Amino acid sequence: MAADRDTADARPEDGRDETRNERSDRNWSELLQEFRVLQTGTQILAGFLLTLPFQPRFGELNAFDHILYLILVVLAVTVTLLALAPVTMHRLVFRQGAKPQLVQVSSKILMVCLAAASLLFAGIVMFVFDFVTSPTVGVWAGGAVVVLIGLVWIVGPRWIRAARDRAA
Repeated sequence: MAADRDTADARPEDGRDETRNERSDRNWSELLQEFRVLQTGTQILAGFLLTLPFQPRFGELNAFDHILYLILVVLAVTVTLLALAPVTMHRLVFRQGAKPQLVQVSSKILMVCLAAASLLFAGIVMFVFDFVTSPTVGVWAGGAVVVLIGLVWIVGPRWIRAARDRAA
């Protein structure tokens, strides 16, 4: 155990006294919680999308809306499958000492999931507003979601880092 402590990868200034394995376990738990949040929302959206063809007004969709709908279904399924990938990988490498690598790969998968989910959210808003109001309003509404995503993904983290740097 002492040798394990000597190879700890925690930064000394972060207040944690954890080994590489302990850090991997903690990071894995945090990633799984993030995936759980993502999966719930995406599964609800996928369920919503899968019911649409069985609605009477679905036949009123124009060709663009049909294509957009199919793209949204593919995105929803992609996000769901990617969000399940780390669990599958964990099962396949369980007890093989690959947790640090699993955490690294899963973190990248989560970023891809978030990007695809962002496209899914913007697309669903565009799809609904297009159908309920007009294609122009749909594009504007979808664009507004893209702007919001940019604020959350780019501006938010920069603001947090700047606050951290000011506090240090």
